[in-house]
Amino acid sequence: MSNINIDPKTRNAYFVGGGIASFAGAAFLIRDGKVPGKNITIFEESKLSGGSLDGIGQVANGYMIRGGRMLNFTYYCTYDLLSSIPSLTQPGKSVTEETHEFNEKIKTHANARLVDKEGQIVDVSSLGFTERDRIDLVELFAIPENVLGTKKITDWFKPEFFETNFWYMWSSMFAFEPWHSLVEFKRYVLRFVHEITRIDTLAGVDRTVYNQYDSIVLPMLKWLEAQGVNFVMGSEVKDIYFKPSANEHLCAQTIHYQSNGEAKIQKVAETDLVFVTNGSMTANSTLGSNHEAPVLNTKKGDGSWALWETLAAKHKGFGNPKNFSNRIEESKWESFTVTNKGTLFFDLVEKFSGNAPGTGALITFKDSSWMMSIVLAYQPHFINQPEGVTVFWGYGLFPDQEGDYVKKKMSDCTGEELMIELINHLKFNADQEEILEQANCIPCMLPYITAQFLTRAKGDRPLVIPEGTSNFAFLGQFAEVPDDVVFTVEYSVRTAQTAVYELLGLDKKAPDLYKGQHDIKVLYQAMKTMHA
Repeated sequence: MSNINIDPKTRNAYFVGGGIASFAGAAFLIRDGKVPGKNITIFEESKLSGGSLDGIGQVANGYMIRGGRMLNFTYYCTYDLLSSIPSLTQPGKSVTEETHEFNEKIKTHANARLVDKEGQIVDVSSLGFTERDRIDLVELFAIPENVLGTKKITDWFKPEFFETNFWYMWSSMFAFEPWHSLVEFKRYVLRFVHEITRIDTLAGVDRTVYNQYDSIVLPMLKWLEAQGVNFVMGSEVKDIYFKPSANEHLCAQTIHYQSNGEAKIQKVAETDLVFVTNGSMTANSTLGSNHEAPVLNTKKGDGSWALWETLAAKHKGFGNPKNFSNRIEESKWESFTVTNKGTLFFDLVEKFSGNAPGTGALITFKDSSWMMSIVLAYQPHFINQPEGVTVFWGYGLFPDQEGDYVKKKMSDCTGEELMIELINHLKFNADQEEILEQANCIPCMLPYITAQFLTRAKGDRPLVIPEGTSNFAFLGQFAEVPDDVVFTVEYSVRTAQTAVYELLGLDKKAPDLYKGQHDIKVLYQAMKTMHA
């Protein structure tokens, strides 16, 4: 580890990747490590910061969100981070305070969590478990991860399990596919065991005031810029060279990157720190339009994947990126964002579900061959969204299946065809023409969106601070944090907080994980719900 007696004002830090993990790491360095912002540099391949927490657009061309992230009261690292970031819209308040106040005001309680093929709301008061399902789930709690190895979820549960209300709600809430990692599924059930009692309403979900870019990324970006952090945009890091340090640990020495077609080198001192976000769930994403389907991009992944492969090929303990990047058929799904010049669709959904926008969370069409879900957020969902315009988001877990009404694969459908399929599932056919006139639906194909859920062996994900390194750390969804769960903002923030505190040798650590499985009341309520 780095020398803890070093004056933080003399230390530089370099982040590869401009997503939430790097933002969090920079913020913790400044707030807790007392490293000056001007000593921190963030390299980002694209022209836009934020990584997978995106949200862009305007009414004319349509708004776009590749994916929505839910928050939870157990996200201790995230709320700790955001407690130091000023709100952009509420002077004198932090983003944490702003978010908590919003969720006190707009409470989630879904009345239409599942909808069947007849367009009827499903009674989900029972999770639908058989006794076999309950036994399998309880036994899974007790089996060590090293015993489960690379098993899939389907290797553990009977086929009937995947027809339960629990599976429809759990898989659509977290985006699990039956072939995903059993270890990751186990971690999720343990991490969110407290949510089993309210999975039918999603009452435990916290939402941001706007989309996550406007509510989290933009405030952090403004704060980091004000601290003097250097953002080097349009710059792809190609390689990092290491040398042995005095204690024979690997020490990052130079960062090699491409900027505007020019090869450049950033020297790194032994007392400096380097943080790399390895891999990306939104790499190679492609957009369609209201009249065009998105094209699946199967070319080699972006710079974050390429850099990880380069580093892993040279250094033991840096993980196995190809386990996650070479299995697109198992990791892809498709999302869509709809901009409505009007409120008709929102009005119809509110009448159907009994939920005002922002209170219903996911509506999942359980019999949809695409396993389609939608969520109508509180409006406006973008800071610049005009009155009278409404925006919602949805996705399908099985984009290569033929639609139930539009007889095409989801991946081959235009935005308008996605809307027609959705309208038919909701039985809003009488209003179809007017809904389509108001709607601009932009589909998004995401080849790697659940790559972090794929079956994996020990060591496929590198440790946050790889063994034998002295000034280097991995951040994000493809670094290993024991017991915590990927596909969450919390995971990225926790990797950053852990890396910063350990590399600086600070006398503090990231908050302990919430472990509801050790709370007898939480366990009792979960078991009671499982037997309903």
